[in-house]
Amino acid sequence: MAIRVVKPGLSTTVQDLGRPGYYHIGIPLSGAMDRFALRAANLLVGNPEDAAVLEAAFLGPELEFTADATVAVTGADLPPKVDGAERATWTSFAVKKGQVLSFAFLKQGARAYIAVSGGIDVPVVLGSRSTYALGALGGYRGRKLEPGDELPVGAAAGAVEGKTVPSNLRRAPGSPAVLRMMPGLYWHRITEAAGKHFFEDTWKAAPEADRIGYRFRGGRPLEFVPREQPFGAGSDPSNIVDACYPYGSIQVPGGTEPIVLHRDAVSGGGYFMIGAVISADLDLIGQLQPHAPAIFAPATMEQALAARHERRMLLAKMREAV
Repeated sequence: MAIRVVKPGLSTTVQDLGRPGYYHIGIPLSGAMDRFALRAANLLVGNPEDAAVLEAAFLGPELEFTADATVAVTGADLPPKVDGAERATWTSFAVKKGQVLSFAFLKQGARAYIAVSGGIDVPVVLGSRSTYALGALGGYRGRKLEPGDELPVGAAAGAVEGKTVPSNLRRAPGSPAVLRMMPGLYWHRITEAAGKHFFEDTWKAAPEADRIGYRFRGGRPLEFVPREQPFGAGSDPSNIVDACYPYGSIQVPGGTEPIVLHRDAVSGGGYFMIGAVISADLDLIGQLQPHAPAIFAPATMEQALAARHERRMLLAKMREAV
């Protein structure tokens, strides 16, 4: 079975749960920006949770199916349509041979996950089918989809239509989105007042947001503690001698606009990091539309671990419900 891409949407790529283990040589994790939504989509169609799906950003693709399949769309509220008839999100449904899956306009969120029974069967590269477009690695020919692409699909394992994830188990950012963060090694570089303002202010996701990172605007600029810049750090007070970047780390170039590094982030550089968004909240960032409000909330290590545990419990409840 294959799926023919009639229209690719704005930016549609093949993603799974990513390729851990290569960040130290500059190859990021990649994978779904919203890992919870990807897992949910796969569970609904009977796939392993780490099977490859399509991640569609803001505008859905148009896909023609060459064989019967079961499909589920989760994440953003991007209503799917089969030959023009609308179907529910977060619920599995049938697509027959020759039918076309398309999408209505985006209602909420930013990224939808399209799972097909059997999974998208592109080659495995370094342990993953995920697309890392900046490095032309993985996915379908290392890039986002284009018209005429033929996506291979694996053998399905008894998928059933009509399965659904209850609404109380679906994750979505609030308004404003609350992004919990742990202050980092360079927190001492800003004044006490600047740290207070950073948490008090409401920020907005900038249009310059992609799989590498999300930029935020609208808060007060940071004030830096005066110091003599060390050799190799550059002249701007936000510059440091190059250091490693963890996923979720928050850079603030020039002290003005925070950038949260995400799934396709570079692994190091010369901007200081004010802290890092906890892993349990990274999925929420992937669903923020441009200009969506967000606040950063301080978190301790204990609170971050508790949030991770809560997320695992939510996953367990979803598996049981599906």
